[in-house]
Amino acid sequence: MVAPWDIMRENLYMEDRRIFLIDKPAGITSFDVIRVLRKKLGIKKMGHAGTLDPLATGLLIVGVGDGTKDLTKYIKLPKTYEADILFGTKTDTGDTDGKVIEERSAAHLSKEDVVEALQKIIGTHLFPVPFYSAIKISGVRLYAHARKGDVIELPKKEMTVSTASLISFRILGEKAVASVSLDVSSGTYIRTLAEEIGNILSLPATIQRLRRIRVGNFSINNAVPLSEIPDA
Repeated sequence: MVAPWDIMRENLYMEDRRIFLIDKPAGITSFDVIRVLRKKLGIKKMGHAGTLDPLATGLLIVGVGDGTKDLTKYIKLPKTYEADILFGTKTDTGDTDGKVIEERSAAHLSKEDVVEALQKIIGTHLFPVPFYSAIKISGVRLYAHARKGDVIELPKKEMTVSTASLISFRILGEKAVASVSLDVSSGTYIRTLAEEIGNILSLPATIQRLRRIRVGNFSINNAVPLSEIPDA
C-alpha cells in the first residue's frame, strides 16, 4: 500500500512549508477535511485557507506543520468557481441544503436571458452577505441568529466578479438550471451572486452545485481527492 505521505508529497506546493492541495468532497465541512487528514497523517498542527460549505466541493489549500504560518496569504487570492444555479426556487440558506421559502415557474427562462444577467453581475458590487454565514453581529455569528429565527439586517460586503460565463443551460419542468463559471474576488459569496442573478431575472434562485476550481494560480487539477489518501 502507498503511504499517505507519499501521495501527499507528490502534491507538495513548497516542501519546506508543507502546503497541500486537497479536493474536498461534498457533504462535509472544511474542518472535517482537517480532522480526516490529522487522523490519516498523524499530525495535529494543520489548517486550511478558505472555507467551503458542506454542499461545495473542490480546491482546499491545506497547511501542515510550519505551513500553517503561510495560510493567511492564500485566503485573499482571487478564486474561480463552477456553479449550478437553480432558478424557480429560493431557500433560507442560499443552496439546496436549505428550506424552500419561495417557488415560482422558471419555464419561460431562456439561455439568452441568463447570459445577459451574467454580464450585469460583472463588476464590483455591495451585496448583503448570506444569513447563513459566519460573519459576527454583536459577537454572534449570523448563522446562529438564523437558526434562532432572529430578525437581523444583513451587513453588506464588497464583492467583485471579473468574469461570468455560461457553461450550459437546461429547462427541467417548471425549473431551470444554469451551469456557470465565475471568477471572483476573495470573500465573494457565490450563494449571494446566485440570488442576485435571480433578482435580475425576477426569479427566485439558489445554488444546486458548487465547485471551487482555482485559487490564485493553484488549480483543482493538481489537487488530491481526500478519498485517495490512505490511512497511515
